[in-house]
Amino acid sequence: MTTSVHQGNALIVGASQGIGLGFVKKLLAAGQTSKIYATYRCPESAAGLMALAEQHPEQLCCLAMDLTDEPQIAAATERIRAEVTNLHLAINCVGVLHDGSLQPEKSLRQVNTEQLLHYFQVNSIGALLLAKHLLPLFRHGDRSLLATISAKVGSIGDNRLGGWYGYRASKAALNMFMHTVAIEYHRTSPRTIVVLLHPGTTDTRLSQPFQKNVPADKLFSVEQTVTQLLGVMEQLDETDSGEFFSWDGSRLPW
Repeated sequence: MTTSVHQGNALIVGASQGIGLGFVKKLLAAGQTSKIYATYRCPESAAGLMALAEQHPEQLCCLAMDLTDEPQIAAATERIRAEVTNLHLAINCVGVLHDGSLQPEKSLRQVNTEQLLHYFQVNSIGALLLAKHLLPLFRHGDRSLLATISAKVGSIGDNRLGGWYGYRASKAALNMFMHTVAIEYHRTSPRTIVVLLHPGTTDTRLSQPFQKNVPADKLFSVEQTVTQLLGVMEQLDETDSGEFFSWDGSRLPW
């Protein structure tokens, strides 16, 4: 029998807000997950997550972890391994498009090295380091899933508009990293499905400055996005590992 993504132990990376927090809420409400580990970077922005941990102290454990800092990734995974022997689900929701000083580039004039490096550090390299440290927790005999939130704009084949150099390229690099991870996981943890997921445009802080041209029926609530992505994940099997899926279950071009 296929194990549901709701069952076993789960890790949600980047769970302080947005889609990550939505996954935590959904898994808690389903009541089928044995233990949920949820990471946050800044406690100041994780009040909602902390409140959930107080309500579910036996099921939800919050861990401070900056995905751009490998020692913190190692420490968090060691903490998990000290309590449980395996994971059945890990979802990496960390990503950056804009912040106080970071804005997606509209032209070559706006490209600079420091901003490009930041995009790659957050959107690409952190996911690869996470896969490195999680591998021991996935080496078991049950179906398991390592999912990473990517973006359709990271598809080279789908790029018709240009712009957003750093974000597009860092998501394309993320896709290559995780596709390559899937090949190695297939050899060493063959029952782990490694996938990339495009969530669609979700009503979060990340997308807010760019929502005005999005049709109403294509601007999803966090709850809708989480429900759709969990539905896609439920349908996956080992032959889907290394692929790039949209929120509706369709495969996206690289």
